[in-house]
Amino acid sequence: MSDEKLYIVLMGLPARGKSTLAVRLRDAFRKDGIPTRIFNNGNLRRIYRSLDETSRSEFYSPENSAAVEWRKEFARMNMERAKAYLCNSGQIAIMDATNAGRERRATIEKYLDDHSIFFIECINDDEDILNLSIREKIKLPEFARLKDKAATEFLKRIDYYRIIYTPLKVERNYIRIDSLQNMIIEEKHNDVIPFYDRLRDYLVTDEVKNLFLIRHTETEYNIENRIGGDSPLTKKGKEQATALGLFFKKKKISYIFTSKKQRTIDTAKAICEKQDDCRILSLKEFDEINAGTCERMTYEDIEKKMPHVFKKRGASKYHYVYPDGESYKTMKPRIIQGIKKAFFLNRRANNIMIVGHQAVNRMILSHFLYRREDDVPYIYIPQDRFYHIVSTQDKKLFELKRYD
Repeated sequence: MSDEKLYIVLMGLPARGKSTLAVRLRDAFRKDGIPTRIFNNGNLRRIYRSLDETSRSEFYSPENSAAVEWRKEFARMNMERAKAYLCNSGQIAIMDATNAGRERRATIEKYLDDHSIFFIECINDDEDILNLSIREKIKLPEFARLKDKAATEFLKRIDYYRIIYTPLKVERNYIRIDSLQNMIIEEKHNDVIPFYDRLRDYLVTDEVKNLFLIRHTETEYNIENRIGGDSPLTKKGKEQATALGLFFKKKKISYIFTSKKQRTIDTAKAICEKQDDCRILSLKEFDEINAGTCERMTYEDIEKKMPHVFKKRGASKYHYVYPDGESYKTMKPRIIQGIKKAFFLNRRANNIMIVGHQAVNRMILSHFLYRREDDVPYIYIPQDRFYHIVSTQDKKLFELKRYD
């Protein structure tokens, strides 16, 4: 057993991914044989106070002196437990709470003085992600009594934390991270921090245990060889979607991410219907490449009516921008953003599913396969198979599999 011990103290406003990050770090360290435990203040709050009280925003008001004392008590209890854990067999204690104010963090520094402390501030101001995260949080039992007022109460809770929020600055050792992009914004370490290189690597690594990447099933436009549009599924397409649902029936899929196009949503619905607890989230980032003035045309039409477009696109398919539309290259930032959103919202699940389009799925695959740009528009994306992707620090797997 190593003598190295470390307190990791998370901080940030609610719905910024702190608890998800805590679980990721715990699992990663344990996998490396490093005893790690999470100490979550919210868990104590839900045990010792009624859910009716803690679900309401006023419990988090800096002016609610009784609630402030309760929250200080929960922090103290967890600090005692974390200290006892590291005094025994534990090596890393993860303190999971907002820790938004400098006063609370100073208390942590004063009490946890027996081993190194490293702070991690989770920052994420993406409105779509915040709204989706809140939608998922208010489905928890804690908010059941609030019904349609739950979202409003949660937003008020965030506003109360903003009043006391002070970013990391004076602390001796910290990282401020964009928790959506897994990108370090600022870091500072005055002391030698145990496990630092390993910790930093975990923070910036996109990991997915099982990504099932599916192209929407056959549509009317597929038969006619038309591009873009929002064509419905054919009879065969509906049968393919049903087959997908049956194939994935025994795999737990919590979320299916789609584009805003109906053909991906209809494919996802057939899969979702065979799951016990599954939701479809449609992200505009996964919309098919915008062909601009060429939307709904066949390639034969483009060659005949717009030969200059056909010729230029053929010369550089990856870089060519459709008139009033996009290219593979210009759609890349939104595809990456879509991947980040899907991973952020589904980080605790082992299985992630994306139902996309031909060009979209090529771009998603290239994110993991690192293909040359000129080769990306030719990646094989069939409608009767799907890609299974595993991408972790110690394993890379890409499989093209049949579902019928």
